[in-house]
Amino acid sequence: MNGRGAGPLRRLVVLRHAKSAWPVGVPDHERPLAARGRRDAPAAGRALAEADCLPDLALCSTAVRATQTWEAVAAQWGTPPPVRLDRRVYAADAAELLDVVHEVPDGVRTLLLVGHNPGLEELVLDLAGDALDDALDTVRTKFPTSAVAVLAWHGDTWSALTPGTALLTDLIVARGEKKS
Repeated sequence: MNGRGAGPLRRLVVLRHAKSAWPVGVPDHERPLAARGRRDAPAAGRALAEADCLPDLALCSTAVRATQTWEAVAAQWGTPPPVRLDRRVYAADAAELLDVVHEVPDGVRTLLLVGHNPGLEELVLDLAGDALDDALDTVRTKFPTSAVAVLAWHGDTWSALTPGTALLTDLIVARGEKKS
């Protein structure tokens, strides 16, 4: 896969939610970000801005840790894009996530998907036919919290995105500074 094909260049930016807390008695869907997650999520937003990878649209899981990650990321940008909270992203596998991506309007060139592992890691590995540097090996080893994978591909519609057709162009693991 060389990233060259018919249609405009599109980017799928995959962001795993920041580190979450595990409060006793709190259902998984309602778990908030941990202190580290509250530091790392803004760093992910800054890293996306520095990489000139701001989305036209964000799709976000409805889980509290994912929505808090989105809010902290988007707060780093002057004008955040629209966001769609989609319960289907929560606990989704790669095929389910791809179904959600296939519904994205064709006018969107860069899409941010905020969700969970193992589905996000599987999606990146499924879609990437190739990668720059050793990014695929890194994802295979670990796709940690606050990790950002940027997949680029050419296509007229999001529904044309299929396994093996994207190039993994960037992998960023954002970490915020711990305050003393």
